Amino acid sequence: MAGAHGTFNVFLVLLSYVIATCGAFTALILARESVKVQPHERLPWVVWSAVIMGGVGIWSMHFVGMMAWHADMPVNYDIALTSLSMALGIVSTGIGFAIVGLGSRSLVAILFGGVFMGSGVAAMHYTGMAAMRVPATVTYDMTLVWVSVGIAISASCVALWMAFFLTARWQMMVAALVAGVAVCGMHYTGMLAVSMAHEMDAPEPLPTALSPVVVASGLFLLSVLVLIFGLALTREQSVRVQPARA
Repeated sequence: MAGAHGTFNVFLVLLSYVIATCGAFTALILARESVKVQPHERLPWVVWSAVIMGGVGIWSMHFVGMMAWHADMPVNYDIALTSLSMALGIVSTGIGFAIVGLGSRSLVAILFGGVFMGSGVAAMHYTGMAAMRVPATVTYDMTLVWVSVGIAISASCVALWMAFFLTARWQMMVAALVAGVAVCGMHYTGMLAVSMAHEMDAPEPLPTALSPVVVASGLFLLSVLVLIFGLALTREQSVRVQPARA
């Protein structure tokens, strides 16, 4: 065996942060808009918040962050596990938003929703890590693993509080920047927890045919489109609920 080394592409790391921030900002706006409508109208807003936060703000950031790490060995990705990791991110985020957005917005609900959401986000991350196919023995530093789980749960609790209690647009912009730091902090802490020992006699997978820069750029454009879409929805909603002038 030989120790596996790798380097991070700084451009992709920064891009992953931008993606996380864009997704968080849009999701926070949509979650906040759900408070302004009648209870029976809130479900679509909560679902969109979950899809955007879990699928774009968290999972897309995670996948770009994975591709930002360039190993000195061939790397490929298991499609089924990668898809499962995306589903975990969206579903756990959705349940967290639903607990608070469709039910009570009490501190207990925020903590309960945050624990569920954060645990699901951590499961998404490590399922995504398990999807990597490398000719190496993979081990984890459990201290860092639990630190990453703690960051995910703490960030989820804060995100749920911000989503339903902040009102000003500038507050949400600051909150999204902070959420981006938290999501990236969880991801890269989880990656630091991984050690790989290259097995010279192990069959090497074909290197992924996905270009990291192309994939990252595509997900970045998706996050921008999602941001524009979310802002358009909130503008339409604001116009719809604005009382008519006499």
